[in-house]
Amino acid sequence: MNISSIVIQCHSRHYEEVQKWCEASEICEFHFGDKEKGKIIVTIEGEDVGDEIKKLVKIQEAPYVIAADMMMTYQEDMLDEEVKKMNEAPPAPDWLNDPNTKAEDIVYHGDLKKKKLY
Repeated sequence: MNISSIVIQCHSRHYEEVQKWCEASEICEFHFGDKEKGKIIVTIEGEDVGDEIKKLVKIQEAPYVIAADMMMTYQEDMLDEEVKKMNEAPPAPDWLNDPNTKAEDIVYHGDLKKKKLY
């Protein structure tokens, strides 16, 4: 099962019509919105990504919808797979829990050059 959030953009004068369409459509579940900005947040559920894309396209084709874009997604199968990988991975090195480990002895292999730290 997949669950995704969709942000719908419409003109503020059509906000109520789009909200009512969402609530009556049985395609998505309306959660909240901002009439002044013409933004509506809904969620959709599907058996797989293909099912979700079909629902997204129907929302995009709905009357008065300017744009509808998937923002966040949860894929149950993917989560189960990642949990399995995590459970099969070796445990963290013992030195991470050693109170005698000094921070200056830890070698960092990441790249902070392009990150804003403030």
